[in-house]
Parts: sequence; structure tokens; C-alpha cells
Amino acid sequence: MMIIDIKKNQCGSRETRLGSVTGYSGNLFDLKEKTCGGCLENRRRCFSQASSCPSNCALGQLSGINDAAIVHHGPAGCAATALGIASNYDLLAEALGRERKNFAYTCTDMTEADTVFGATENLKEVIRETYKRYHPKAIFIGASCVSAIIGEDLEGVLDDLREEINIPVAPVHCEGFRSQIWATGFDVAQHAILKYIVKPPVEKSNKVNIYGFTQGLSWNTRADIKRLLDVMGLEATYLPASTTVEELEHLSEAAATVTTCSTLGSYFGLGLETAYGVPFVRSLPPHGIAGFEDFARQLAKIVGKEQETEAYLEKEQAFYLPELEKIKERLKGKRAMIAMGPGFGANYARILQEFGLTVEHLSAWHLDKQYDDGHLPAALQYLMDHSPNNFSYSVNDLQNYEFMNILNKVRPDVFVSRHPGSTVWAMKIGIPAYCVYDEYNSFGYKGTLRFAQTLLNIIINRSFSENLSGHVRLPYTDWWMRQRPDRFLTESK
Repeated sequence: MMIIDIKKNQCGSRETRLGSVTGYSGNLFDLKEKTCGGCLENRRRCFSQASSCPSNCALGQLSGINDAAIVHHGPAGCAATALGIASNYDLLAEALGRERKNFAYTCTDMTEADTVFGATENLKEVIRETYKRYHPKAIFIGASCVSAIIGEDLEGVLDDLREEINIPVAPVHCEGFRSQIWATGFDVAQHAILKYIVKPPVEKSNKVNIYGFTQGLSWNTRADIKRLLDVMGLEATYLPASTTVEELEHLSEAAATVTTCSTLGSYFGLGLETAYGVPFVRSLPPHGIAGFEDFARQLAKIVGKEQETEAYLEKEQAFYLPELEKIKERLKGKRAMIAMGPGFGANYARILQEFGLTVEHLSAWHLDKQYDDGHLPAALQYLMDHSPNNFSYSVNDLQNYEFMNILNKVRPDVFVSRHPGSTVWAMKIGIPAYCVYDEYNSFGYKGTLRFAQTLLNIIINRSFSENLSGHVRLPYTDWWMRQRPDRFLTESK
């Protein structure tokens, strides 16, 4: 079993810690054999069209904290990510009725001269000015490729300012070149929270930490979550989006930690469990029938509310499942392709199979062989053990030219993704597509029924995608569409 040491200055990349890969082409059963046998090797690309940066994930997560500030230590271009981040979380805070006046995203605007002579003093001045202007409750210093290459000592800056600035100042080692897997940024951000913000428990509470991408903005979804937690005598602490530094300080007092996406939150849950003994619920994510039931039962067992939870599940099943069965009859036999992160991808493959659809292909943005506790991701393990059919599986970090080739060959009845930038490509070739942007899209029986209804409507009402395909000129030629989809994958060196 691997142990997460939150006292370390930084956590390792997913490649070094977990053996995660960004290149694979095969099928589900082959993947199971290689993963369980320990012989899965990463395959590299001789050409890469696009990807993302760990700093976007790391600083994007931390920017959701309402009264913390981000100081991005790098060139101004690196801080461009703030443009979308700031507005999104401002809207979220407003919708939730939470104050956000102490948040700031600043940048040291490193120049060519800084790469020669260093920029430590400039960083200190920006931190001081950010503290003076915005009065945040914590400051996160985000590294960049430039500041890391020249060896800027972020921990040294923290030591120099400790007496001058009486709030936590946390280095975030999210430079892009340290990992080809942008999800490493999630781990880096969570490590900073665990090391510098979370405090040892004073007394245990009835709170459950729910680590996700958003705050469950839909009020109907929040009500559904509350109904389940009320049965167990628990209250939700949604994090990190629109939370506060004070709330983060008390996370070690929670009764348990759960996550809507294990790719996102496993490092945090396992780190909190290792450091402070807060149980991490290692269930399937709470989506679909099997996922929601596994999630509810495992959480109930931790707090000793199994009997009450079973009664709640039986009542919900009686109300929602008859309607779901009617929709499943109409969905049965339809063909689907999925392109998502590895956790959501395996999870939604299972859900579509619960609906009676045949999954033809799954394209994951990367693949974790294991998590920090040494176990294979629960959603992937479940899919490997229970999938009724073997389907093609590829690991493809947003390489559109690859998954468009696959999509054109598979030609499913519906394409399901989690990023709007990928769903539009399916519609350009006449395939109905659905973007699962809301992480609570299929939470519980009610959410699963709603997702099934939406999926059926998309498959039946094909006119928009079919009309769109007749008026779009693709950048991909017929010659490219006939090539092998793994053409640019080479053996790892």
C-alpha cells in the first residue's frame, strides 16, 4: 500500500506514483489482462495535436476557494487561464449567495530578464501587494514552467514571508512539464490544501466532505443529496468550489470523505484518511443504479446507518425504477461511444450498459493503473468484471484526430462525452452527441432516470446533427478516416 505523505513539499506525478499512461490502443479485456498482470506499458505519440496543462487543473481547483488568492509565478500568458476561471466561480458564488470579495488571481509577469537574473524579489512584492489589496485568508503560489526551470525557491519565499504575512502561503508545484497527465494538477492542488490549510481535528462532526468539480449547482440535485444524507444524520461540505479557507481547515473533523469522480478526488480522500483518519469511501461514483447503491451503502456502513439507508433505497426504487424500465426498453440495443476522463468514462460505460445500450468504444483521456492505495479504480474494475461485451478501448489525451477516426469507424447511435469541444465533432459527421458536463447528471435514481430520458430524446431527434453534417467541411480527409486509429502510437522508450 502506498502512503500519501502530506509533509512532503510536493507530490509526485501520476506517471511516477501510479504508472499512469497517456497512450494505449486495444480493448477492454486486453486492458484487464495487462493491468492486472502488471504489463501495461505506456505508448507515446510521434505527433500530438493538443493537450492541456497541470496548472490549469491545479489553479482552477484552488481558484474556487472564495477567500483565497492565487499568485501565478510565470509569464503573463500562463495566467490566461484565469479569464475563464474567475468568471465561472464568480457566477457560482453569486448563485449560492456566497461572498467572494477576498479572491484574487494575480501574476508576476516574468520577463526574459527574469529568466536570467531570477524573479524571487518580484514574487515577494506581488505576494505582499496581493495581501495588501485583497486581504485573502490564504495565498497559493502557482509555479510555471519558466519559474521551475530557473529553480525559483517557492518554499524559501514562504519562509521569508512567514512573519510578515500572517496567513498560510502555500507553494503549488504545477509546472506543466512535470507531467503529461493534466490530472496531476488535481493532486498537486489537493496536496497544497492538505499540507498548508487543513488543521488537525479538535472534535469530530457529522459533516461529510464531498469533493467534486462544482457545488452541485442544481438546487434539485442539492435537495436529492440532502435527502440521502439526512437519512444518515450527515451534512454536506461541498469542496473545493465556493468554499472558504475556514471550512477547509476543519475537513479533518468530518465523518467521511466521498468524491463524485475518483480521478479527481482520490488523492485528497486518501491523503485525509492517511493523515487524520477520516474514512475515504472507495465506492463506485454515485451515478447510475449500481454506483448510487454502492456509494450509499458504503457511506451508511461507515456511520452505522445501514438499516435506515436500505429503507430509503427501497422507497426510491419503487418510485423511479418502473419509469426507468420503460425507457430502457426503448434504449435497448442502441450503440454508443464514450470519450471522457478515465473515471467518468468507465462509470458512464457502466451506466449505458445498465440502460441496455451496447458500448462499442471508450476513449479515456489518460489511464490510472491504480490509485495511491494500490487498488485499481473501482469504476474500471467493475467495468472489467461485469461488462457484457468486449469493446475497443483507447487512451487518448484529447487528440481529436485520433478519436474522430475511431468515431467515423464506429458510427454509433449516440456519442457521449464530458467536454463540449469533443461533442461538436461528432455532430459534424451526423452523430447525435451529449455532453455530460454536470457531474451530478445521473446522481441517484432520479438523476439516472433524467439522464435516460435525455439520452433517448437525443437518439430519436437526430435532425439537427444530420442537417449540420450536410453543411460542414471537415479538416479530415477520407484518406485519413481510412487509416488505423493507432497510427501515431509508438512503443514507449
